[in-house]
Amino acid sequence: MKFEDFSLSKETLRAISEMGFEEPTPIQVSIIPLVAGGLDIVGQAQTGTGKTAAFGIPIVQRYQQKNRNPFAIILEPTRELAVQVAQEINKIGKYRRVNVLPVYGGKSIDSQIRALRAGIDVVVGTPGRVIDHINRKTLLLSDIKIAVLDEWDEMLSMGFIDDIEIILKATPQERQTLLFSATMPQPIMNIAKRYMRNPEKIRVNTKDIVIPKIKQAFYEVREGDKINALSRLLDVEDPQLAIVFCHTKRDVDEVSERLQQMGYNANALHGDFTQARRDEVMDRFKKGVLDVLVATDVAARGLDIKNVTHVINYSIPQDPENYIHRIGRTGRAGRSGMAITFVTPREYRHLRLIEKTARTVIDRKKLPSAEDVVRAREKNIVRDISGIINDSKHTGYIQAVRELSENYSSGDIAAAAIYAAYGEAKEKPAEGYEGYDEKSGIVRLFMTIGRKDKIKVADIVKSIASEANIPSSKIGNIDVLDRFTFVEVPEELADRVIRSVDDMMMKGKRIKVQHAKAKTSRKSV
Repeated sequence: MKFEDFSLSKETLRAISEMGFEEPTPIQVSIIPLVAGGLDIVGQAQTGTGKTAAFGIPIVQRYQQKNRNPFAIILEPTRELAVQVAQEINKIGKYRRVNVLPVYGGKSIDSQIRALRAGIDVVVGTPGRVIDHINRKTLLLSDIKIAVLDEWDEMLSMGFIDDIEIILKATPQERQTLLFSATMPQPIMNIAKRYMRNPEKIRVNTKDIVIPKIKQAFYEVREGDKINALSRLLDVEDPQLAIVFCHTKRDVDEVSERLQQMGYNANALHGDFTQARRDEVMDRFKKGVLDVLVATDVAARGLDIKNVTHVINYSIPQDPENYIHRIGRTGRAGRSGMAITFVTPREYRHLRLIEKTARTVIDRKKLPSAEDVVRAREKNIVRDISGIINDSKHTGYIQAVRELSENYSSGDIAAAAIYAAYGEAKEKPAEGYEGYDEKSGIVRLFMTIGRKDKIKVADIVKSIASEANIPSSKIGNIDVLDRFTFVEVPEELADRVIRSVDDMMMKGKRIKVQHAKAKTSRKSV
């Protein structure tokens, strides 16, 4: 089935095409026609099934003309969900000029009041802030045609049931009501009986939630080897955006920190973060400034980022249902995705339970070897250099190559240039930076600048030699990673290099230099 089969307007079809939607998901196929027909609906579906578009598309289609008061209200349990749903419906209604406003606590109510007074078509809000506006008479629900109760089981667990009833009583009885929940406890059915008119019950089967376009694999990994396994997979898979799931906030912090130390563009997200910090991390991840987001299940609830290509279960989900929630973060809007799970030997029984619950088969795979990682890195180098040649960015160096060719072969010149740009061709060091041979009298320094800062090996050598006043021949191996660089220098010169180079500007960035951390051990869990 195609979106064109829903008799949508050309404006709506254009908007969802630009959003990257290729084909409707099972819940969209079931719900869009029913909502368009004016029926009340109780839908059982988890995050990741496409339910926001399932109710968002017909809401946008329902829009006729601008009125001062909203014609639709959508209630969400959290600020993050309210913002994300509002953003999605704004995109769907872009060409029909549907004006959507998220209202939630933690943000100035004055700006929300001004927007409401100017006229809003759809309000997406948290129950507490919606009631606040109702009490202030800045939000009138007398023209509501559609009310959506999203993530209802979550709102129930957060104690919002009384607030929801207050809000529904402020809307017309003849409104259309849509309720969505991952589970269906009795209190949810009680609300449906009291406030809905013969609702159609729609349940998206678990087998439909595990989207066929999501490839699933697991790797048997000992607890102490997980960080090394994660590093190898990130190098070989080369995800556009990846979410790494851990059980605890402590694990999230530890994994995120180790990935950063190894040169990955990663950051953490969990419940101890302030709202401002959460917003900052999520904004950077959505924009692709961060490549890897390490998170707990709670922190990632409701995330809807369409370019996530990989979900990695660093810790196997404790609840089989959480597996479905997690892998639903990839393969969005009809795209393909990859779900990877680390399994320790004693977790096999739990893995089989997940397969049974999700009605799927998770393929076992062998971890990439160190040689696979090197080959993957070489492949990326070939891709980068091919892009440079195709874009003619290299032409300014043609004369230098001609001069070098008088004394060296073209192969040596090219290999030396790649070394200057990418460092040594070896596997990225993993836990505690192991992977290097210890050399007598040699220490390793850690610099907070890397390939993404457009730094080259030659820049590092020149800066250290000139600032520390030491011969360049004294500088040993240099490994430039994405965000960090490791430099080997004689032990007797290490302190001088740190004093001279630490806090200096390099490529427009103030860098820090310190001794690289020694290898650490981690207890098995």
